[in-house]
Amino acid sequence: MKLTLYQVDAFANKLFGGNPAAVIPLKKWLSHELMQNLAMENNLSETVYFVPAKEKAADFDIRWFTPALEINLCGHATLASAYVIFEILKLKKKKIVFSSKSGLLTVMKRKNMLEMDFPSWPPERVTEYPEELIASLGNPETAGVYKNREYIVELMNEEAVQKCKPDFSLMKKIDKMVIITAPGKDVDFVSRFFAPNAGIDEDPVTGSAHSQLIPFWSEKLGKKKMQAKQLSQRGGDIYCEQVNEERVIMGGLCVFYMKGEIDL
Repeated sequence: MKLTLYQVDAFANKLFGGNPAAVIPLKKWLSHELMQNLAMENNLSETVYFVPAKEKAADFDIRWFTPALEINLCGHATLASAYVIFEILKLKKKKIVFSSKSGLLTVMKRKNMLEMDFPSWPPERVTEYPEELIASLGNPETAGVYKNREYIVELMNEEAVQKCKPDFSLMKKIDKMVIITAPGKDVDFVSRFFAPNAGIDEDPVTGSAHSQLIPFWSEKLGKKKMQAKQLSQRGGDIYCEQVNEERVIMGGLCVFYMKGEIDL
């Protein structure tokens, strides 16, 4: 069996920026074990698979795998998948609808940018959380701790986010992935994302994190449209919009890196 693999840098305006995703189009699903093994072999933060949708409401069914496990939502790999479908597979549409474990996800092609319609997951402030959480971040001064799918730790400024040096061994004791965030200097907000329990110490650019960060900062800043930056080594820029209580939009660019063949 031969499979085609595309590698795309998502939320990037140049090669070697943003977050690389391995995109594997399929005609039908492979076994869960094989998809997980391929993701482990690719050793990127995400390997994404899609097949023609069974439902009329969607064009494709989509699934995402880290090197260690399947997850329920991934932004950058969805963006990369849409790029492959639009630019390489040449689907003659301006909109793609994916069916996923997090519901229907729509990607619109607007000139050179792709905009994703994702669920809005506002986090709630918490006062009880694992003692390892703040310790694993080096005990920085915090403006608050919040929780949805991940723990969100608000730091005092962009410099604190940039200089944070996590203890990933300690962070593995926490039951959730971790986002740190703060107001930005040249953008509305900045963030970093850590997921050592999912086989990713630091993710370069994390779309699903912005399903939580967009409603958080929209309320805090009193803005619907924002620009965000993820301060990983590769870095990434995300256009953000709070559409309503249920949905957010995040947009970005993609850069093609390579096409390969998997021989199984």
